[in-house]
Formats: sequence, structure tokens, C-alpha cells
Amino acid sequence: MKATLIVVADQSRARIFKTDAPAAPLIEIETLTHTEGRLHDRDLTSDLPGRIQGSGHIGHAYEQATDPKQHEADLFAHRLAHYLEEALNAQQFKQLLIIAEPSMLGLLRNCLPERIKKTIGFELAKNITTLSPEEIRMHLPDYLPSH
Repeated sequence: MKATLIVVADQSRARIFKTDAPAAPLIEIETLTHTEGRLHDRDLTSDLPGRIQGSGHIGHAYEQATDPKQHEADLFAHRLAHYLEEALNAQQFKQLLIIAEPSMLGLLRNCLPERIKKTIGFELAKNITTLSPEEIRMHLPDYLPSH
């Protein structure tokens, strides 16, 4: 069996593990970080919202079209998708398993190319990025699926 990649991600970090055998331990090969994913909205925006003059003399705050934190999470999901696409192009894996915080899993599903989606053998919507490789392995099937 060719290598299996396991991605464990949230909105600010993605840990990538590799295993070559269905029951083998996980070996961490890469960690991608996105520090902006940890910031608060007020730290992501440079200034307070402006004011817009409404009808008459009533003004109200201007609201941004997109949530800054959501925008940063989307950028990170695209960066992770690009990493996985390059790894697949380099034939570094045959199968992909993803464990991600629920909203990050949704973002990844939206931005992964179809050819990568075809390699996914397991998904779990859970945030376990801080766990050890052994603890992460316990969230995967005992015998990793072969794709």
C-alpha cells in the first residue's frame, strides 16, 4: 500500500501525518500554521467601522461584507488544499484521512479539488489538533481503510 496522509486541522494549525501500513503508528511530517486564525476580530481589522449617514440625521456603523476571522479560515483552508494538491502531484500519498474542526472540515470540502476528494477514505468533524499522535490514532479506524 502507498502512503496514507492524515490531516488534523483547525482554523490556525494543520498537522500532517503519514503512515505506510494500515495498523502502523502515525509519523508527523509537517505542521502548517496560520497565526491569523488565532486572532480576535478586533485584531484582524485595522480600525473601528466607519459611520454611514442614514436618512435624516440618523447614522449607523458600517459593517464589513465578510467576517475577518472567517476570511482568514478560508485563506488557510485554501493554503492547506494547495499543500495537499502538491503532495498528490508528487505522488506522496494514495489515500487521505481528514480530522478537522467542524467549520474547517466544511471549508476544506469546499476548496479541495475533485481529484483529492477521490482519495479521501475517512473524515471526522472534531478538533483534536493538540493531541499526541497516539491519541489521534485512537480516533481513526483500527485498520485504516484502503482506498
